[in-house]
Amino acid sequence: MESSRSSLTPKLSTIYICAECYHNNEICPKEPIRCKECGYRVMFKKRIRKLIVLDAR
Repeated sequence: MESSRSSLTPKLSTIYICAECYHNNEICPKEPIRCKECGYRVMFKKRIRKLIVLDAR
């Protein structure tokens, strides 16, 4: 029953792009910010394509 519950929980990882080699890296919380291909420490957060509209009143 544990395996079915763990499969329903979403991943908390975020996709970052390396500034040196442009490789996509999936980084989890509490994991060091470092490219898994070249070891570079400067990463960019990947943008989402979904349009977000904020209502400013």
